[in-house]
Parts: sequence; structure tokens; C-alpha cells
Amino acid sequence: MADQADVENALVSLVANAIYPNGAAAASAIMGPSGPVTCRVYRGMPNGPALDTDLVRGVMHATVFADATPVRNTTRFPRIWQEVAPVPATLNVSIAGTAASFAGLCAAGQLAGIAVDGSTFPYAVQARDTPPTVASNLAAMLRAAGWLVDYAGSTVAVPAARLFGARVVSGGMALQEIKRQEQQFRISLWCGDPGIRDTAAASIDTALATPNFIGLADGSSARISFAGGATTDKSADAALYRRDLIYAAEYPTTLAATTPALLFGVGGFEANGAFIAGISG
Repeated sequence: MADQADVENALVSLVANAIYPNGAAAASAIMGPSGPVTCRVYRGMPNGPALDTDLVRGVMHATVFADATPVRNTTRFPRIWQEVAPVPATLNVSIAGTAASFAGLCAAGQLAGIAVDGSTFPYAVQARDTPPTVASNLAAMLRAAGWLVDYAGSTVAVPAARLFGARVVSGGMALQEIKRQEQQFRISLWCGDPGIRDTAAASIDTALATPNFIGLADGSSARISFAGGATTDKSADAALYRRDLIYAAEYPTTLAATTPALLFGVGGFEANGAFIAGISG
């Protein structure tokens, strides 16, 4: 479910993309007197000594954290399940004769399966699975059904199979909103030069103001809007030029449920693993 940390992470991504549009391995888009400015983007407040050292070196910090403004309850929608578009499967399988080899990343919501001579053996992938454990669980299912199985590493083979196939699919996701809140977040730019601060603020403010909604990790979205800002030039710290951008985010707290995907459907597999119609699976 979405919470404050998910919104902060999404805002950090927006800020980082504005500063490093070509990725952090490339130079930043913020130009200073000596060229592109190095920037550290993260959640929370900066460490004082580390910040002072970086400011002297011309390195700016961009931080994201929840503002002190109280969270406002905006719950108003009925509790209904809504389907979220499934994420493509990160686990994959390759077939060689009557052997299936699994590779990639395992995540909950995916289904892995093997079809042998018209019978199907689906396995719901768990978050802590690996390709070898997926293969092991499928091998156990096949053996329980009476098949002679060769299993090693992440490969499962059924030598006696006439028709053999294997697939991995990703299940869909459904969310139910149980409450909604609006919270303000402060994006602070800590710079050692007023020109760098002004340039960075203009670029980041545009990146934050452009989208009406930002995606969150659970598949839901937060509606963001500009809520204020502040500029700080303190004579007590002549090396620090700071700009704060305050954005409000209205986001839901959700319950999530995984919906199964169609693994084999109605059909069967030829010896080369191609799906054909006519066998119920």
C-alpha cells in the first residue's frame, strides 16, 4: 500500500530526472561557473558536516521530506476493487526439446507453468523465489503426477513427454482504496552559489509542476500541486543558499490483491513448445 515513503521516493525520482535527464552516469543539466554541477538527491535532511564540505566543493544537495503541516484527511471514495494494468513478467523460460530452463527475476504475481501431453502444472511464483526454486517446485508437481523428471539447477526436463511446453505470465493487480490523505512535502535545494540555486530551482520546479499525477510503487497515483516555497540567504552562513519548494500530494492508502493471469488457456503444445488449440489446459 502507498504511504509517505512511497510519495517521497516518487518525488526524489522526479527531482533526479530533472537534474540528470540522461541518467546519473552522465553530466547534470545544472550548470555552474565551472561546468555541470554534481548533485546529491535523497530523502531526509542533510548531514551538517557532509553538507558543509560539499558546498565548498561546489556540490549541491536536493532533499525531499514531509513538511510539518498536518496531514489532512480527504477520504471520500467508495471501497471498490479497481484493476491495475499488470507489470510485464520478469521471470522467463526457454525450451529445448523436453526441457525448460528458468531465468530472470522472481516476483509475486507471476505464474510459471509446464504443460506435458495435455496436462498443465502451474506454479504461483513467490517474492522469495529464485529460478532454481521455481524449477524445483514444478519438478515436485510433475513427480507427484507420476512423471519421470530430470531436475538440475533451474532446468526441468521430462524425457518421456510427447508434447511439452512451458510459459511464464504475470498476474494482474487490483487495488481497493481504504482511505485518502493530503500531505505537503518540502523539496529543499542546498547550494553554495546563488546562481546554481536559481538555475536548479527553475528546472526542478518545472519538473514538479508539469505532471498532475505521479505513479506510486503499489500501482496507485498521487495528485500533486504547488503549495508554496521559501528562499533562505542567512548572513550567519554565507556559504549556503537555499530554496524550498513545497508541493502537496493527495494519495490513497490501498489494499492490494493479485489476480491470476491465463497461463495456458484452452489448447496444447507441440513438441517444440508452440501453443496449439484443441487441448484443455
